[in-house]
Amino acid sequence: MKLYYSPGACSLAVHIALREAGLDFDTVKVNLQTHKLANGDDYYAISPRGYVPLIEFADGSRHTEGAALLQYIADLAPERVLLPAAGTPQRLEAVAWLTYISTELHKTFSPWLWHQETAESTKAECLAKLATRFSELEGVLTSRDYLTGEYSVADAYAFTVLSWARMLSVDLSKYPHLGKYLARVAARPKVREAMIAEGLISQTATQAA
Repeated sequence: MKLYYSPGACSLAVHIALREAGLDFDTVKVNLQTHKLANGDDYYAISPRGYVPLIEFADGSRHTEGAALLQYIADLAPERVLLPAAGTPQRLEAVAWLTYISTELHKTFSPWLWHQETAESTKAECLAKLATRFSELEGVLTSRDYLTGEYSVADAYAFTVLSWARMLSVDLSKYPHLGKYLARVAARPKVREAMIAEGLISQTATQAA
């Protein structure tokens, strides 16, 4: 199995899930500005959509879309309980969170807040929508440690997307429970492993923490 990723992008969620699942995989870094690999290969020749994550399986098949990949990875390692059992209300809740993160958080942050050419009025509208979503999450996380109560791949996805707030100087100080949630997920060993592997944090800083 091979994961095509870009450091800190939404592919981080899939990277975390692969480690949490205990699966064997290799990583290939993609430069999303040039759409080139480290060896100079054209990433569009691998993924016509041009974005990450993409997983290539042993049979040569390639698949994208983070929310779908997260569910598939969880099902490859059911003993790790990265998603509740299929057909249960708990599974429905977890998949609902994956969908919510994809549509209400991910696609509000990106691409609009990442591009300098985005109109200020559009940025303001995105930030206002995100503030509403942050408030909702703050309420949910006052009574539970994770989105569904137990850690799941939905938390890997939420952590990844919400971490963009710091990169974009979006203030989360009004949401203390959300801040504690992000710290809680960041402290998980496999999350830290993925972040070290992507160069997002240092091994020294992790040991010191």
